[in-house]
Amino acid sequence: MDGAQLRSEIEESKATELNRLGSQQLLVALTDAQLTPERVLDVAAASEHAARETFRGWADDEDDADAREAFAAVAEQEDDHLRWVTDELDGEWEADGEPGPMHAYLRGREATVERIGGGMVGRPLVSLRTHNQLVGFFVNEADERRADVIRGLKAETEEVLDDGLELLEATCETDDDRQAARMIAEYTVQLAYDDYADALRNLGFDPRSVC
Repeated sequence: MDGAQLRSEIEESKATELNRLGSQQLLVALTDAQLTPERVLDVAAASEHAARETFRGWADDEDDADAREAFAAVAEQEDDHLRWVTDELDGEWEADGEPGPMHAYLRGREATVERIGGGMVGRPLVSLRTHNQLVGFFVNEADERRADVIRGLKAETEEVLDDGLELLEATCETDDDRQAARMIAEYTVQLAYDDYADALRNLGFDPRSVC
């Protein structure tokens, strides 16, 4: 299996959704149009926390040794990311306990290739678009320190994506495995997009008009 080819196929299949997730309206949707630095950081922290808990759960019960090691490494990385973000907040940060549709779905995956495809391919493809918008927000705020924090998150998330594709190359033994990984990755992107689109509609925007 060719990981780079798989990524290209997923990005082509979900091009519309990924393009819209990469739009300037993403932060409007994620923050309920409360575009303040504190609110944006709160949203970023919630995302890092949800990812950490997802990968911690997988690291605890994954049977495949290589995947288990990879999941544990991502969980540790997400813990670092959460700390980086919350260090930028003025007060103490507490999770609300709600993982959101994407992570709720991911936590229900049990097959190794589905976990890798969803958590280490589909999810990072979404996260990279989010990071781009977060960087842009803080650049516009003339806050290069916080922009650099998000750039650090983005760089390590790109590495997770590369690791996920490489791990799928080693783990997928059949065409069915590859198809399952791709299907879960694409559905993960779709869930993130649907959540974004619903949030925009609730704010009175039409997500189809956002490119």
